[in-house]
Amino acid sequence: MSKSFYHFLIKYRHPKPMDAISSFANDAYLDHSFPKNSFDYHEISSYLELNAPYLKSMTDFDDAWEQYLFSEG
Repeated sequence: MSKSFYHFLIKYRHPKPMDAISSFANDAYLDHSFPKNSFDYHEISSYLELNAPYLKSMTDFDDAWEQYLFSEG
C-alpha cells in the first residue's frame, strides 16, 4: 500500500460533511492521537474502539477501510 489509511481518509474531509465517511474524516483530522502512519486494520480499529467517541459506528470505519483497500487495489 502506498499511503496510510489516515492519508487516504483525509481526502474525504469536507466543511459540510455529506456522509458518514466525510464526518469520520473531519473528526480523524482533529484527533491528534489518531494512528496517522498505520496501514494495519487491527491497530486502527482497536484505537477507534477505545479512543474515538466521535465515531458513531464501527461500520463507518469498515466502509472506509473497504474503500481504502479498493483504492490501493
